[in-house]
Amino acid sequence: MPPALIIGLMKRFLCALAALVIGPVILGAAEAPTEAAASASKLNTAAAAAVTVRPMDRTPDFLEHLVDSVLQAFDVRTSGNTVTHYVICVVLLLVALLARRIVTALLFPLLRRLAAKTETTLDDKLFPALEGPVAAFVMTVGMFAALRVLKLSPESDSYIGHGSQVAFSLVIFWGLWRALATLLDHATEVTLKKGSGLVAFMPWIKKALLTVFVVVGVLLTIQGFGYDVKAILAGLGIGGLAFALAAQDTLANIFGAIVVAVDQPFRVGESVRIGANAGAVEDIGLRSTRIRLVDKSLMTIPNKTVAAETITNLSRFTRRRFEQVLGFTYDTTPAEMQAILGDIRAIVVAQPEVDAKGVLAFFRDFSASSLDIWLVYEVLDPDLPRALAVKQRVNLAIMQAVEARGLSFAFPTQTLHLAKEKG
Repeated sequence: MPPALIIGLMKRFLCALAALVIGPVILGAAEAPTEAAASASKLNTAAAAAVTVRPMDRTPDFLEHLVDSVLQAFDVRTSGNTVTHYVICVVLLLVALLARRIVTALLFPLLRRLAAKTETTLDDKLFPALEGPVAAFVMTVGMFAALRVLKLSPESDSYIGHGSQVAFSLVIFWGLWRALATLLDHATEVTLKKGSGLVAFMPWIKKALLTVFVVVGVLLTIQGFGYDVKAILAGLGIGGLAFALAAQDTLANIFGAIVVAVDQPFRVGESVRIGANAGAVEDIGLRSTRIRLVDKSLMTIPNKTVAAETITNLSRFTRRRFEQVLGFTYDTTPAEMQAILGDIRAIVVAQPEVDAKGVLAFFRDFSASSLDIWLVYEVLDPDLPRALAVKQRVNLAIMQAVEARGLSFAFPTQTLHLAKEKG
């Protein structure tokens, strides 16, 4: 072909492409329906009236608008392939490659720079995840539009129509898949920063949601080809019922794990008491929870048992309460008892870590071998080692006070009185 003719064809193609971008729908509505469009409409009407639904034999509408607009712009009305058809086919492929290059080299780098200026990190991950699917979508449009320009046999057109549907479905679901996976990864990071108990379940939640997404995507794709998916859904319902009956314990454990994740009675690393067992939580799984007991043995408890038992979280004290009984010997006088009570109360109240309003120190009981003073106080720091350090300091100060007053702590004793018989 002469170079002038090629340049003219390029100009006319660019004009047609601009018209397509501005208003393909308006252009399609204004033009008279082509022979292929009328034939496709008749086929759709016949398929709707048929009892058995057959697969669709049409390409996506936007490809029809694209190809029809380009051919009308070049005034191509022949039924066979000409040099113009091949030139348009090649130009469409070149434009698709150019558009893909613009998307990957200009558009998405610009979007990433804009995302870097925002506070959230979600867009920083979302744009790179969508770059591949968008580039593939552009190439898919160009490739199938170029194929639709050529006048091929009806069988070839049918194969191209089915192939375009499969290709577009795969590209769209690929983009949605990557977007959903990015959102779930971002949600995992957010829950990890907040220290939420859902962190242990996020991998399972991600797998479950992606699996549901794939199943729904496959069913929608099958339905898009014109097949009836009701039988498939009915089969899935029967299979799900049989699975539920065969795996009752497993499902009960999974629901128990969900209850633990939602209610969050404990987290990994915390010390808990579940029933009569106490220890540190090492892992929260779908089927069971693992606890490292005080003797360092590992206990695995099914989640359905965890959900049904009473749980005491030993790591969520707001403060530490200590209660103890101090026994003195029976030779302690009332005055000495009054004095040592005052000393003990003053010692405890003087500790800065102790709640002074909650201190209780009273002479409570006459026991079998001691005079008992009941002492109660609360340490504001919930950390056990620091609270025990305060208690140790209080105990040492009490011992010093008792020694200074010359008193003695009582211990279990028995006194036997022997009576002498007369004569």
